[in-house]
Amino acid sequence: MLTGSNTLVDRLIECFGQRYQVAKSRNGQITLHVPVSQWLEVASTLREDDRFAFSQLTDLCGVDYLGYGEQEWETESATQEGFSRAVEGLGPGRFDWQNRPADDLTETGGDSERFSVVVHLLSTTLNQRLRMKTFAEDEGMPIVPSLVDVWNSANWYEREAFDLFGIIFEGHPDLRRLLTDYGFCGHPFRKDFPLIGNVTVRYDEEKGRVIYEPVEIEPRVLVPRVIRDDSRYKTDEIDQAADQAADSLAPGAE
Repeated sequence: MLTGSNTLVDRLIECFGQRYQVAKSRNGQITLHVPVSQWLEVASTLREDDRFAFSQLTDLCGVDYLGYGEQEWETESATQEGFSRAVEGLGPGRFDWQNRPADDLTETGGDSERFSVVVHLLSTTLNQRLRMKTFAEDEGMPIVPSLVDVWNSANWYEREAFDLFGIIFEGHPDLRRLLTDYGFCGHPFRKDFPLIGNVTVRYDEEKGRVIYEPVEIEPRVLVPRVIRDDSRYKTDEIDQAADQAADSLAPGAE
């Protein structure tokens, strides 16, 4: 049985060959992994080629893979009453990129890819969606070409990703902070950004102005960061069995 999503996958492979990875998630979302050096070229093709006609960029966001796949809290040996649960290891914010766990970044398969940019595209004429993804080459200064010239809606999305993740979009017409204050230090969505912040801001009545002071709160874990792997997430086998059953019931099936 050939669905619309499979048709899009076929057209992507027909256009780009094996140069880029095309992946399909368990919920049917198709993702095209593109090297950052080909980011603009592929984006232009996806917009202008009639086989794709992705005329709208509906979302763009940054991703920080520091601490990916790591969990801090011991849960397997915890009692049903919730006792014996404690922090097991160091999570993001207590190790940097160079000293991250050895088995980190299992999805990227590389040691130098920390910051990713993910784009969601929509074709209104063909009624199809696509997710496009790339990784910045340099963790110290992540740079990705701007998509504003391809899709104008990327303007504020890229400013948001620059503000929160520190990803620099080369060629952006007005790249500046969007959500944080003008004098804000750091990028709050980075995994190594301290949850307690860097400074405390308050109004000093004696000085008659706002002042900045060192943070007095000690860093601590408040919310368990647990990665659960149970039957709730093992749906690939169920989906595959359902597809096979649907194929067997299709007209003309042997």
